[in-house]
Amino acid sequence: MIDARVFDDISNTLGKLLPPGVSDMKDDFEQNAKATLQSALGKLDLVTREEFDVQTQVLLNTRKQLKMLEERIALLEGNEPSSDQAS
Repeated sequence: MIDARVFDDISNTLGKLLPPGVSDMKDDFEQNAKATLQSALGKLDLVTREEFDVQTQVLLNTRKQLKMLEERIALLEGNEPSSDQAS
């Protein structure tokens, strides 16, 4: 998930945007903003960068294997592998 410091930074930035007359509510606003952001992002179906990179590598390996199998089938059938197949 996202580092908690990101939520702190965003809520602090939002708190700085408040007008000076409501500065006594700043801490409360920042806490509510942080909780709202965490809740909203927590409901999303997100993956970590590491999980994404692993799945990307799995997909690349699968594509390589598929291409090899397509070429092998073409040779076994007596056909030349066509160059218009997806890479």
